[in-house]
Amino acid sequence: MAWRIEGTYFENCNCNMVCPCSTSGLSAPADYDRCLVALAFHVASGLVDGLDVSGLTVAVVADAPPLMSEGNWRMGMFMDAAASPEQAEALGAVFSGQLGGPMEGLGPLVGEMLGVEVATIDYVDDGRTHRVRVGDAIAMEVEDFVSPLDATGKGVRVSGVGFPADTLAAGTATASRVNAFGLEWDNEGKNAFSAPFAWSA
Repeated sequence: MAWRIEGTYFENCNCNMVCPCSTSGLSAPADYDRCLVALAFHVASGLVDGLDVSGLTVAVVADAPPLMSEGNWRMGMFMDAAASPEQAEALGAVFSGQLGGPMEGLGPLVGEMLGVEVATIDYVDDGRTHRVRVGDAIAMEVEDFVSPLDATGKGVRVSGVGFPADTLAAGTATASRVNAFGLEWDNEGKNAFSAPFAWSA
């Protein structure tokens, strides 16, 4: 089953800034005893086995040990209420890694799947500020960081990351509240990344 999706994504975790997990390919430990992360992916355009999944958003929350490569992640997923049953099934297969692609490599790290829920998802990305609201479960806003020493105003970029994109914009969360699947946290002021992404398999 061939598929391709493109769009924008952002995430927030409880590391202080420029999360060592992501920038080390999961080989360096997080800043704290648990990694608490939420990610939102907005599919601007996409086809999964010929089915159009454009305009839909998927959100993922996870609780993992500080060295994420050790596995035993606890993970839950939110599917956009705007998706038809067929679209939800297709996106669920992509984001669970069942259809290959970038998420396939994360599958073995998940020790407990906490569930999949359908929710109204509002996603806004103006290129510098990124916001998502997932029902009553997630309210997250992050801003890309621009150094006061950066005369270009382009902001801090981290390259060579690989997943979910090669180059990520580093930032911080201006708001980040999660209460979902028995997981609860507030990561305001903590690390954020954002980037366009393009996946296929």
